[in-house]
Amino acid sequence: MGAIYLVRHGQASFGAADYDVLSERGHEQSRLAGAELGRRGVRADEAWCGTLSRQRATAAEALAGFAPGVVAKEDPRWNEYDHVDIAAHHGGGAAQDSADPRAYQAALESALAAWTAAGADSGADETWPGFLARVRGAFEELAARVGSGEQAVVFTSGGVIATLCGLLTGDPAEGLITFNRVVVNAGITKFVTGRSGTTLLSFNEHGHFEGEARKLLSYR
Repeated sequence: MGAIYLVRHGQASFGAADYDVLSERGHEQSRLAGAELGRRGVRADEAWCGTLSRQRATAAEALAGFAPGVVAKEDPRWNEYDHVDIAAHHGGGAAQDSADPRAYQAALESALAAWTAAGADSGADETWPGFLARVRGAFEELAARVGSGEQAVVFTSGGVIATLCGLLTGDPAEGLITFNRVVVNAGITKFVTGRSGTTLLSFNEHGHFEGEARKLLSYR
């Protein structure tokens, strides 16, 4: 079987003028994720990331720790949904205005639920069907290329990971909400591919943030 590891980006700059920049903690998380992948003996036969700054920076920090010299290829299909645009169309902008992580999460989930329910009729620049199609396409193309014994690592975002987990467990729209709620920064999700298709083997592994590293654990 082949294996695909999806790594969520490290902590971005929540509440700052530019969210799409890793925080100091985010840089540390990215390095720890790379060290964990190295400890497991993971190879980057293929390495990918989205085009967002936080995804690219996470890829560079992590790969330096377990696959020196490997540079992740960029594909915008691995990018996160635009939470600001979705909140503006389906949540009155509430998700982007809150500096309280819990209030932000509640507002975001409400906006995401309305976005998925609206389907192709959403006024957002990217509809839920469009997001699902691009994420699914990127994943399925990668899965088709990963041969027996090969390993791929993708540095992406929580919404992408949650949607794919939902897709493989029966309901991508529900997965977007429930999996995204608990995914941690720089957490690791593993899929395996083979003759019987693609299977979700583990979700949101974050043992590298236990013990002394627990202080680095974050969700937003």
